[in-house]
Amino acid sequence: MPQASSRVRQQIALEAARRMFAALAPRDPGDAAEVPEPTEGEYYAAKRKAAAVLGHRVRPGDLPSDSEVRQCVAALAKSRNDPLLDPPDEEANEPSLGRLADHLDRFAIYKMRLEPLQAVKQNPRHHPEGDALFHSLQVFELAREARPYDEEFLLAALLHDVGKAIEPVDPIAAGIEALRGAVTERTLRLIEHHVDPTSSRDTRPRKPLESEEDLEDLELLRELDEAGRVQGAPVGTVDQALDYLRGLEREEYLDS
Repeated sequence: MPQASSRVRQQIALEAARRMFAALAPRDPGDAAEVPEPTEGEYYAAKRKAAAVLGHRVRPGDLPSDSEVRQCVAALAKSRNDPLLDPPDEEANEPSLGRLADHLDRFAIYKMRLEPLQAVKQNPRHHPEGDALFHSLQVFELAREARPYDEEFLLAALLHDVGKAIEPVDPIAAGIEALRGAVTERTLRLIEHHVDPTSSRDTRPRKPLESEEDLEDLELLRELDEAGRVQGAPVGTVDQALDYLRGLEREEYLDS
């Protein structure tokens, strides 16, 4: 088993922090810097679960340190209690890792959520193209052709299946919770509704869409989701997709 890279360690630390937050973060905003000290067993269990969820096989000695996880929990606590930041979702059972986007590069969060999809093998009857990452990159390429400057739509196309690497029973809900705070509400709405409600694959109650524009966007995303299932289709890498999105953030296309 190869030694874990610093990137993998960071991914595991972030996911472990998300899992530990509800039990360990302070409830009093005045105590935001005073995160209770958990036991070594609590740290270890959270890190092992995080590694498993992210699809990483890591030696115990290569897991992030307790201090690394603690720093992430403290950052998430600060995000939750800072009145200048978005308020927490009171309906959620656990704050999302996405809220760390106020302190960390959001593109690092996207990459962390996308890479485990390579290990998610799909039903070849519905997805003959292969793993969930290859499918996601295909959908992104199609979306880039259709809406080259619509970052929110492109993110929905790229990230619509990230929940499959977190919770296979309800991947859409898991993906939304994992991305909340790191993407816009419009992107979340598109991801939430991207599976046709008439499909037997998704029978969950969902919030209604807010506009005709949402409906048009959603229809296009569903079409691209179905079209992005071609074996051997040319796609870029995760890094290339994220570099393109970074260019949109910097409005580089205005210089061409």
